Amino acid sequence: MNEQEGVSLTRRGMLAGTVLLGVGASALGSGLAKAATAVPGQDPAVDLAKLERVSVELVAPPQVHAHTQRAEGKPRIVEFRMVIEEKELAIDTAGAYIHAMTFNGSVPGPLMVVHEGDYVELTLVNPASNSMMHNIDFHASTGALGGGELTHVKPGEQVKLRFKADRAGVFVYHCAPGGAMIPWHVVCGMNGAIMVVPRDGLKDPEGRPLRYDKVWYIGEQDYYIPRDKDGKYKRYANPMASFGDMSQLMKGLVPSHVVFNGSVGALTGKQALTAKVGETVLIVHSQANRDTRPHLIGGHGDYVWASGKFANPPQRNLETWFIPGGAAGAALYTFRQPGLYTYLNHNLIEAVMLGAAAHVQVEGHWNDDLMKQVQAPGPIS
Repeated sequence: MNEQEGVSLTRRGMLAGTVLLGVGASALGSGLAKAATAVPGQDPAVDLAKLERVSVELVAPPQVHAHTQRAEGKPRIVEFRMVIEEKELAIDTAGAYIHAMTFNGSVPGPLMVVHEGDYVELTLVNPASNSMMHNIDFHASTGALGGGELTHVKPGEQVKLRFKADRAGVFVYHCAPGGAMIPWHVVCGMNGAIMVVPRDGLKDPEGRPLRYDKVWYIGEQDYYIPRDKDGKYKRYANPMASFGDMSQLMKGLVPSHVVFNGSVGALTGKQALTAKVGETVLIVHSQANRDTRPHLIGGHGDYVWASGKFANPPQRNLETWFIPGGAAGAALYTFRQPGLYTYLNHNLIEAVMLGAAAHVQVEGHWNDDLMKQVQAPGPIS
C-alpha cells in the first residue's frame, strides 16, 4: 500500500463512520439511479428526459462564462466538463513553486454559473498523465458528501455527476479524496466555486431587482511551501515528493503565502482588473480553507452577501465583510470614482506580506463632490 492509498482509507471513518467503499458506493449509486422516483414528503419526480440541455464552456478566473441574470424558461440540465491538471506553478518571484492540483488548469478552478432549480451535470476527467486519484465535493449539492463519494477518479478515468441546484448563492467546491489528502489537495489549489442565481435574479432587501455589468471571481488560496536549512524554498520532483514536508508545515497553520488567483501579483499591475465609472461589478470571493476579510480600498460593498446565500437579504454599505473558511461570499459595487483601487484581505499581514491583494483600475471622470484635495502638501503654516 502506498502513502496516498493509506491516508485515503481513513476518509469514511472520519467523515461517514465506515470504510466500506464498495458497499457505500453501491448503495449510493443505487439511490442515484432511483432519483426519478417520487418519494413521499419530497418534491415530485422530474422527467429529466424532457428538460432542455445546454453545454457551457468554462473560462479561467477572474473572468466568468456568459450567463443570464434571470432564468429564461423552465429549469435546464447544464452540462460542464472539467479536466483535472497536475502542474507545477510558480507562486512568486522569490523561488517558490508548487505542484498544483487544479480543476481546468487554474487556481482557483472556474466559476460555474447556473440558475436555482437547474441541474448541474459535470463530466470530471482525470487524464492518464496525472499521478493521483481525485474527486469533487460541491457545497451546493445535497447527498453523498457533496458528490465526493460518487466522483473518485483514478488517472485515465472520467466520471459524470448530476445534482439539482436547489439553493441560491455562491458555494465552494473542492477535491476531497480522503484523510490527509483532503486538506493537502485543497492547499495545493484544488478548489473553486459555483454560483446559483435565483430564477428571478438578485434582489435588494426590499425585493427590488439588482443587476451587474460584470462578474469577477477571486479565489483566495493559502499555500504551505517548505524551506531548506538555508531558508530557500524547496522544490520537488513530483506532487507526492512534497507531501511529507508540506503536511508537517500545514499542521502549524501558518501559510507561507496567501494569494489571490494562484500566485502573488496575479491580479496586480498589468494584470489589474478593469472597470469604468458607473459600472456595477459583482465580486465573488471564495476561500476553501481559511477565514478572510475582503475590503475594497477606495470603495465599499454596496450590497453584500457575506455568507454567499441569495435567499438572505444583502447587507448594505459594508467596509469589510467576513467570509469563513470553506465558504464563498458575494459583493455588489458600483464604481463612482476613477483611479486605482486595491481589493484585499484586510488581514493586512496576509495582504501586504503574503500576497492576498488585487488591483482595480477604473476609467472615468473625477467627482469633486465625493472627494477633493483642498490643499496640496506644503510647509506647515
